[in-house]
Amino acid sequence: MGTATNYVLGELRTFRAQLGLSQDDFGRTIGYSGSHVSSVETGGRPPTREYMKAIDDQHDTGERFGRMLRELARLDATPAWLREWIEFERDATTLRWFELAYVPGLLQTERYARATLAGGRFTADEVERIVASRLERQAILGRDRPPQLIAVVDEAVLRRPVLDQPGLMAEQLDHLVAAATQEHVQLHVVPADAGMYLGLAGQFIIAELPDGTRVAHADNQLSAQIVDASIDIARLAKTWEIVRNEALPRRQSTVLIKEVAKSWT
Repeated sequence: MGTATNYVLGELRTFRAQLGLSQDDFGRTIGYSGSHVSSVETGGRPPTREYMKAIDDQHDTGERFGRMLRELARLDATPAWLREWIEFERDATTLRWFELAYVPGLLQTERYARATLAGGRFTADEVERIVASRLERQAILGRDRPPQLIAVVDEAVLRRPVLDQPGLMAEQLDHLVAAATQEHVQLHVVPADAGMYLGLAGQFIIAELPDGTRVAHADNQLSAQIVDASIDIARLAKTWEIVRNEALPRRQSTVLIKEVAKSWT
């Protein structure tokens, strides 16, 4: 853990102590458990924007801790919108991942990952940095005790062409089929004939951590959001169950992916 991060955690501990509050009492003021506060203060889990905003809003700090977090993101070499999530992803025991538009990042080939960044939004250097980070993240699936990855994708993800990149989608779908043979990877597809369903509102990921707590990730065109408030996690978990029920079983999903892969050759 870097010096800057240690400084921020020290400031959080000092601020709470100055208020004369225990971790449990402090947690109650901002809508988090005492164990959550303890984990943040000891570096067990990173302080999220939601967490810092709760402190700033409840204790009228003038956005003191929000500014600290933004400064941490500026100093970190990892893209700011990935920095928080990567730490949760590395610690997760289970990842429940729904994607509406793309193959999940942990299952992307390098060529596919580059294609998702095309269009001029990122500079060449940024593309290289993001692709390298994405591929590095995939190492968690190959470690001795990998997380259980349960991924659900919309069928449109399999059928969306990448123009001027012959063979890319066939390669990517073959990669998905190979990944799906691993015991710790479950891949499901929501078929096109499912029609309108709740997942069309957008992608999200729910990570379950070793202590049983959950945190989620959602993003859009402008920013990524880490969600750790219990009420919001509960809503996303309900959405996950609804979306998962629309998807084909594991074997049928693999058969569909293989069929679509043939259409790309």
